[in-house]
Amino acid sequence: MNIIIVGAGKVGYSIAERLSFEEHSITLVDTDTDVLEEAQDNLDVLTIEGNGASIDTLRRADADHGDVLIAMMNADEANLLCCLSAKKLGCRYTMARVRDPEYSKHISFLRDDLGLSMAVNPEHMAANEIYRLIQFPSFLKRDSFDKGRVELVEMKLLDGSPLVGKKLYETSSILGLRVLVCAVERDGVVTIPNGGFTLMSGDRVTVTAARVDLAALIKSLGLLRQKIRDVLIIGCGRIAEYLTDELLRSGVNVKVIEKDEKRAEEFQERFPKSLVIKGNASKKGFLESERVDSFDAVISLTGVDEENLVISMYCSHLGIKKTVTKIDRSEYTSLFSDRELGSVVCPKELTANEIIRYIRAISRSGEEGSIRALHRIVDGKAEALEFVIAAQAPYTGVPLAKLKFKSNVLVACITRSSQIIIPNGSDTLQIGDTVIIVTTADRPVYDLKDIFERDAVRD
Repeated sequence: MNIIIVGAGKVGYSIAERLSFEEHSITLVDTDTDVLEEAQDNLDVLTIEGNGASIDTLRRADADHGDVLIAMMNADEANLLCCLSAKKLGCRYTMARVRDPEYSKHISFLRDDLGLSMAVNPEHMAANEIYRLIQFPSFLKRDSFDKGRVELVEMKLLDGSPLVGKKLYETSSILGLRVLVCAVERDGVVTIPNGGFTLMSGDRVTVTAARVDLAALIKSLGLLRQKIRDVLIIGCGRIAEYLTDELLRSGVNVKVIEKDEKRAEEFQERFPKSLVIKGNASKKGFLESERVDSFDAVISLTGVDEENLVISMYCSHLGIKKTVTKIDRSEYTSLFSDRELGSVVCPKELTANEIIRYIRAISRSGEEGSIRALHRIVDGKAEALEFVIAAQAPYTGVPLAKLKFKSNVLVACITRSSQIIIPNGSDTLQIGDTVIIVTTADRPVYDLKDIFERDAVRD
């Protein structure tokens, strides 16, 4: 597909990198010459210097014949104008980053008039992710599928876990639940395991389970079950706004630390039920003076990745039950994977994932196809994808054990009507099923048939 990305900042560059890897034709537009030169040196993209909201620049980028335009400039107004102009020129699909909460409220109402195919709000997505993690603090990561009925959760196995030393085919009987371990990271290497795989202490495992079984899963594993009641948020950015609103409405006590006095006052005025303190959380002794060890969760949301990392490591060292670290540079995730950071949330990656999902859907069918959700798991080394089987195919009605899957592919869950099936070899795929697939991220999956060998059924 011919894809134009306007704005080569952190998010735009990340999207260009991933779409270039998937062999789309990418044009990257920005006003910063240095950024464009870096992109041209490192990515297989065409670069154009200019104002992406300008009709002349869009014409130079060939928006008249573009399949997709993605507007990722800093200003919401510029992104919306860019998409409106591109649509008028003839671009088939347009996507915009829209951060302002007031604009976000009206996007669905004005989407057709603005010519928008999709609007994404990185900060809102990040706040939602953090809130979901706080609901089940034992999990490092949570991803939802099938309208929230199925979850993929990531956790670290520690000494004493009932799963350590056990083979995967034993997990359901040990836990008394129908679950499936669909990915394991050990020493930086990700494995899509089979039933004979043996789990070890220190493994980071991703497990598929019905949402209604999450509480029982935590109990069976002997993990932390205490509800989060007191949360400390460090940094008063937009993510903190969305998150504080959600936490206060759910009855959680919120305390916020912010360096900037004016911003702290504005935040306190907006959220009078929270407690906002002006101060530098990274300054020696400050967190102790605020009794940080009395909180159930600490959320580091400053604009500096390094500051967030240090604060989270320190809080983990103190024994805080739940820490969440916001980062913008996703490479830090693997760099600090051996440190106790707790959960890591990257708004850039959340945005890229949603856009990649949409593009994969439309690139095969010319319209939104069967792919419903895409989440990168295990620090981006694997993908979990949701599909709906819309028509008869060679792989339907055949026991999974008789299907020829490509390497490193696992059917993690099948939903049929109201039934959630954690599959074994005798289960089959049927028309109308929602299917969750887990595979390594080294090859893109656009359609369900991409997971099978050329001859899908074994002789």
